Amino acid sequence: MPRAAGKRGRRRPTQAERADRHVLYERAVQNVDFEVEFVTDTFKALRRRRPHIVREDFCGTANAACAWVRAHPRNRAIGVDLDPDVLDWGRRHHVAALTRGQQRRLQLIQGDVLKVRTDPVDAVLAMNFSYWCFKTRPLLKRYFKRVREHLVDDGIFFLDAYGGYEAHQELREETDHGRFIYVWDQAEYDPMSGHMTTHIHFKFPDGSRLDRAFTYHWRLWTLPELRELLDEAGFSRVTVYAQGWDEARDEPSDTFEPVERLDADAGWVACLVAEK
Repeated sequence: MPRAAGKRGRRRPTQAERADRHVLYERAVQNVDFEVEFVTDTFKALRRRRPHIVREDFCGTANAACAWVRAHPRNRAIGVDLDPDVLDWGRRHHVAALTRGQQRRLQLIQGDVLKVRTDPVDAVLAMNFSYWCFKTRPLLKRYFKRVREHLVDDGIFFLDAYGGYEAHQELREETDHGRFIYVWDQAEYDPMSGHMTTHIHFKFPDGSRLDRAFTYHWRLWTLPELRELLDEAGFSRVTVYAQGWDEARDEPSDTFEPVERLDADAGWVACLVAEK
């Protein structure tokens, strides 16, 4: 009789099979501590008061919303996302790690940001280019107007954007994070419509891969278009904060400063600050 396979005969799962795509995304893409600091400091500089109530649109795992309620005992956050699965992941991994007092200051809503109704907030966040899922001017303007309606009288809308001549190309860019390699894949771009398809892949030291961990179908919006639409939506002033450059390390820095113009670089990242 053949012997049953022992432990040596079992195939060990690959690093890709053991990986959690949400954990990888947060480590490679997000910097929620920076977001909380930038929103707080910028709001205080513009409004001479500290913001306490924010809404994170397209919140995903609610990582930023949870970081917000941890940052100050008076902070409250609302997270909105369409996907129930990713919200459940956030509840298990982030919300569960909060204290009971912090959990009481957090509300997660499964809903459409074009339809959801919430109490007025000090600030609305739409980060990681999430709002680019709105591919037409009327639809994006409608979203901007909805955001403005849900801000308090001196509220501020924070959103980010990227661009540069490489943003219009079909290319792959790899970033080594030690335990994994993050791959940004601009798979398709149509200059006629501005529509693009992008993927995020992950590669691991054992040679395994997690392909298309995330896929996005969106429009590559330009800064002039965004500023015009925010103006048409009724915002009183829109300021662009550009990411700085660390000369010593020869890489982007963690600072964002208000600018009047940008250099025609291969790639840039900016935050738009739209005041109600």
